This record gives sequence, C-alpha cells and structure tokens, in this order.
Amino acid sequence: MTAITGTREQAPDGLAPSSEPFGVFTDIEKRFALGDGSYLTAIEKLSLTLEKGQLISLLGPSGCGKTTFLRIVAGLEQASMGEVRIEGKSISGPHPDFAFVFQQPNLMPWRTVLENILFPLEIRREKTPKGVDRARELVELVGLAGFEDRYPSELSGGMQQRVALCRALVHDAKLLLMDEPFGALDELKRMEMHDLLLSIRARTNVSVLFVTHSISEAIYLSDMVAVFSRRPATIRDRIEISLPYPRQGEMRYGADFTRYEHEASRLLGIVR
Repeated sequence: MTAITGTREQAPDGLAPSSEPFGVFTDIEKRFALGDGSYLTAIEKLSLTLEKGQLISLLGPSGCGKTTFLRIVAGLEQASMGEVRIEGKSISGPHPDFAFVFQQPNLMPWRTVLENILFPLEIRREKTPKGVDRARELVELVGLAGFEDRYPSELSGGMQQRVALCRALVHDAKLLLMDEPFGALDELKRMEMHDLLLSIRARTNVSVLFVTHSISEAIYLSDMVAVFSRRPATIRDRIEISLPYPRQGEMRYGADFTRYEHEASRLLGIVR
C-alpha cells in the first residue's frame, strides 16, 4: 500500500473506522462467456476492505472492470468466484440497505422532486410521516428547498443529480455505491457536488464506493484510492489520502495533493 504523508488533522466525528471491517471483498473474479465457447476475464482475484464510514474511490482506465466490481458489490451481478461480505454477512443479491447512484440521474419526469426522492420508500412500503420528514431534510441539506414541487425538466443537470443523491439516501442506506455520478457535470458543478457529498458523508456516516476516471476527483473525495489495473482488473495499489477534513478547494493546489496526483498517475502508467 502506498502512503504519502500529508498534514493530517482529525477526521469529522463518526468517520473513524471501526475495529471490524464494514465490507470485505475477497478474491472477486468475473468471467463473461463468449460466443465461441471461450471466456473473457474482466476481474481477477480482486480483494478490498471497506471500513464503516470510509469513502474509497475506484480509479482506473475505461473498461477495466470498475463498474462490474461495483455491480457485484451491489448484488446486481454475480461474481464468478469470490465473496462479498457486508457487516459479516455474505451478499448474493440486491440489498435494501444499499443505494446506487449512476452517472445519469434517471429521475422519473412525471414525478416532482419530492415524489422522486420518496419513490424508494414507496417501493419498501415505508412512506411514513417520518420518511417524508427525512426527504425534506435531505432537500434542505442539498440546497433544493423551495424546489420540492418542481419537475426534473425544470431543473439543471446539477440539481437533478442532487435529487438523485437524496433519493439514494432517503432510506438510511448503509452503503452508497456511486458510478461516475458527476461525470456529466461541468467542472464548477462537479466541484460543488464533491463538497456536498463529503458534507452528507460526514452527517450520515454512510460508507461509500465511488467509481471515477478522474485522478483529482478521487484524491479530493477519498480516504483511500484503489488504483485498478487494466483488464483483467485487479488492484495495483492503494493510496491512503491523509488530507485533513473538512476538505477545502485550495487543497487541490497544494504540494501534498500534487504528490498524490503524481503517485496515482505513476500507478496508472501515465507518468514514470
């Protein structure tokens, strides 16, 4: 594991990892059958540990298996070999305590902001006054108060992604799985969403696996960056990020941040 020493301050309350790992992913392999009877190996003996409240970014080139691994953790796809364990329990299918955020918000255009956020509670038959109050609290937290009755077509792309984030968290998810959720946003909105995600993580102590192609994004958001190899995917190395909390935009221009960027670039083969 690569560790670059920066100026470390105490993380926000509730973010210190517990003694027992929250998520353990052991020797995950994924093979896809091809038409000629052969197999394509997408992931090969990939192991990773996620602590409670930790945010780990999965960084790697396009097509290397990051999203496939995320889907396996989510229970949306079966591994060919290996095991996914969350809080000591083996996971083999979708779990009610998990939430998935995709690159596109995928909001239902005929439902208002509040109705979109409440949809998971309706599916779970948990749309109670308490659940509605939580949805409104999330709307306030992400800066969308006053937009509860608007429709997706009336919102900007960044606002839609905020709604998608609220929808993912409305049922008190323990694990948040994010697949390049800010990739379609412009740079300014993307940076705003970074700070919003970190604020929500600090408030809720949700554990996060975050897929990205962006070195800067991975470093700014993460407690640790897992750098993926090219296919078949495995983890080349792990970079512990010792930047202090709360993260500040100015950190992106500091010497510690630059060293992290250089190390990630070296592991990706961009620089030597």
